[in-house]
Amino acid sequence: MDNKALLEPILKFLHCPTPTSWIEQAKQPESIEVILIDHLLCELKAGQSAMYLLRKYAVNKASADLLLEWFKPFEEFAYKKRGSLESLKGKSQINKNLIAKDNSPYTQDLIDKMVLLIKEELHHFYQVLEIMTARGIEYRPIPAGRYAKGMLSKAATHEPQTLVDKLIIGAFIEARSCERFALLAPHLDHDMERFYTSLLRSEARHYRDYLTLAEDIAGEDISDRIQYFAEIEGELISSSDQDFKFHSGCPL
Repeated sequence: MDNKALLEPILKFLHCPTPTSWIEQAKQPESIEVILIDHLLCELKAGQSAMYLLRKYAVNKASADLLLEWFKPFEEFAYKKRGSLESLKGKSQINKNLIAKDNSPYTQDLIDKMVLLIKEELHHFYQVLEIMTARGIEYRPIPAGRYAKGMLSKAATHEPQTLVDKLIIGAFIEARSCERFALLAPHLDHDMERFYTSLLRSEARHYRDYLTLAEDIAGEDISDRIQYFAEIEGELISSSDQDFKFHSGCPL
């Protein structure tokens, strides 16, 4: 599947396209540092979101502890600036199988899809750090933007709707990431263009996996709920935003 065909369903899924003003700001040389640092943290947060879903809904205590251990070196780097590119090498893989809870109503499919997603997000974290290191960009923690928090604040507070909503939100985050990688890539240098283009397939699959899981777990039509979050996501993307980030709205 070529990139145009891959992006077509994503562009239909999203309520609105990324504003031109965001692209103009993002492609400026002075924006590359914040784009890369925020992208690095977005990869970690995407992996953490999947990890939290597994720990809460799907795996037993031993597997939950294993997940925490898996993330520890990445979180220590991101939040405490401990470790390095070398110390994180090869840490995106997990060497043990996760075991489902005895009483979990959720299928092995949730575990399989989320584990694959986590592996890829942590590998992308390492790849972004490689690019930053090659460019002499020193990592510094930066606060999260409003985007993910803005959608999560609207999630239902009763199960299983909470889980379904979080999966739908995950689909929107992955879909928007995919769209922005495609929009940014032509404006970047050769190495970054190639890297961002290479991310399109995994992000597109993550979006589909989240939606499939949401539909399966809901056991009913979720189109109204998708439309609800499409409008929230579209407002966050198209409205003015003073905090420029990878998923921010229109720059002031």
